Amino acid sequence: MAVYNAPLNDMRFILNDVFKAPEFWQNNENLAHVDMETVDMILEEMGKLSKNILLPINRSGDEEGATFEGDGVVTTPTGFKEAYKQYAESGWVGLSGNAEYGGQGFPKMVTMLTEEMVFTANQSFALYPNLTVGATLCLNAAGSEEQKQTYLEKMYNGEWAGTMCLTEPHAGTDLGIIKTKAVPNDDGSYDISGTKIFITGGEHDLTDNIIHLVLAKTPNAPEGSKGISLFVVPKFLVNADGSLGERNTLAVGSIEHKMGIKASATCVMNFDNAKGWMVGAENTGLSSMFIMMNYERVTMGLQGLVALSLPIKMQHYMPMTVVKAVAIHSYKARKTR
Repeated sequence: MAVYNAPLNDMRFILNDVFKAPEFWQNNENLAHVDMETVDMILEEMGKLSKNILLPINRSGDEEGATFEGDGVVTTPTGFKEAYKQYAESGWVGLSGNAEYGGQGFPKMVTMLTEEMVFTANQSFALYPNLTVGATLCLNAAGSEEQKQTYLEKMYNGEWAGTMCLTEPHAGTDLGIIKTKAVPNDDGSYDISGTKIFITGGEHDLTDNIIHLVLAKTPNAPEGSKGISLFVVPKFLVNADGSLGERNTLAVGSIEHKMGIKASATCVMNFDNAKGWMVGAENTGLSSMFIMMNYERVTMGLQGLVALSLPIKMQHYMPMTVVKAVAIHSYKARKTR
């Protein structure tokens, strides 16, 4: 049986001795609330959750996999709902979130370490909250004040999840030729129609709502990537008081059959005149999208690194050994120049 003991001493060494993180935090007015004692507690608790909650459902989750039930329903493997509930209620989704909207405001050098532990213990599970964090980064940076007020707090506390819907069956990575359409309505909303593929966490049973960020083109938009706009399209519409309203006209059409991370639902998503609202200015969707996707790129690099050191009947191991050794060597080399 696999055993995971998070390399907490190694993480403390990186923060304290290599990067002098506490000094940096205290000298930055935006991070002055962060101290090493609190960070120690955060790392200890995530180590426990990863070892005791996430690792035990890693193999079983992969063997069972996410299941497409038909009629737009996807279920996650046994134990995932309970684990996600504990994860969300403990405040992990909003750890780096904007404190003005209910986040905790911790820096990336802390959340990168917690993400390392989650990805090492259970990569499939990690992808669900990871996409939500990316979506909150995008909305926080590019969304309107109304959109921030409507979505961020519920996403930070884990009640709602998030996705990014980019790729289409005919387009691949060439987003300039996407066909998803956004037709404006008199009330400021848009009718979103099209099909997206490879949508991580596009449908699941972990949260009450899923907030999709969707790339689409408005009528008469410029050709190519210059004509892309970004829209927030919730699974359930949100009433003025913040409660959930009727279901939006979008649904999962299928989930991908794949090798590995089978407990993570990678979905085909169909939008049929679904109600959406533009994020940022018209035709600026590509730059807004990259706010989220650059974060996801960094995280996928982390995912690949921790895959090199997955726990296989080991009482202790050092993930990212090579990367950390290089960082330490480079640091020492600079100090001696």
